[in-house]
Amino acid sequence: MVVILKTKVIALEREKDSKSNHRAPNFGYLEGNMKAIESEERPWGRFFVIHDQPTYKLKRIEVDPGGRLSYQFHHKRSEAWTIIDGVGEITLNGKTKEYKAGETILIPQGVKHRIENKKSEKIVFIEVQTGTYFGEDDIVRIKDDYNRV
Repeated sequence: MVVILKTKVIALEREKDSKSNHRAPNFGYLEGNMKAIESEERPWGRFFVIHDQPTYKLKRIEVDPGGRLSYQFHHKRSEAWTIIDGVGEITLNGKTKEYKAGETILIPQGVKHRIENKKSEKIVFIEVQTGTYFGEDDIVRIKDDYNRV
């Protein structure tokens, strides 16, 4: 939620500056309002690291139409996903449910999970990771469409 509020504040400041002779700063790719620390293309879409601290990490994740993440779990972190745009089919420990913009999914450490995009528009969600370690090597893949198990 803090990310959304911060983004709106920056957007308002940019709009205000565009009406005057002052040039607003460019904060990077993320809607022109926030710079990503790191980004990576994946077979299913892409992710952008927005903020990285010792106790949490924030990412913006985009899943392209037809894409789906690995069915996976983590040993050292929990995640909360808030859907910003689109509709995603999310599986938690074998149970699947559809989620839409404005809904939040809590994924405790050790819970198997994935998101799939069966629609024609991309899914965008904010991921908040909490725990003791946030490296990509803490992904334990169970099933993967892209042969990364």
